[in-house]
Amino acid sequence: MAELRNERCEACRPDAPRLDDAAIAALLPQVPEWQVIEIDGIKRLKRVFTFRNFAEALAFTCKVGELAEAEGHHPALLTEWGRVEVSWWTHKIKGLHRNDFVMAAKTDALYEGAGAPG
Repeated sequence: MAELRNERCEACRPDAPRLDDAAIAALLPQVPEWQVIEIDGIKRLKRVFTFRNFAEALAFTCKVGELAEAEGHHPALLTEWGRVEVSWWTHKIKGLHRNDFVMAAKTDALYEGAGAPG
């Protein structure tokens, strides 16, 4: 199986099927730090990334924003002192699509590349 971080997001139509629980369970091991949450009946992927200070958190937020623009798929981002919360889901289908797992894996790669403080 190809690594998710090497895939590109595909254009998603409003009629694209949401991932079912079995598909989600099959993809989660590839992004083990992420959790599936549900808000207002919509499943999302969420992870909190930690940093030494606000400047590092803000720089990471900007990198995630650049990635989102390049892929045409955009997360919810909450930037605070020493942490960034990232949530991925596909707005058009009000749930999870493979694209969300691709972007979670790419976000992990950005964090690893940023010299994550661990």
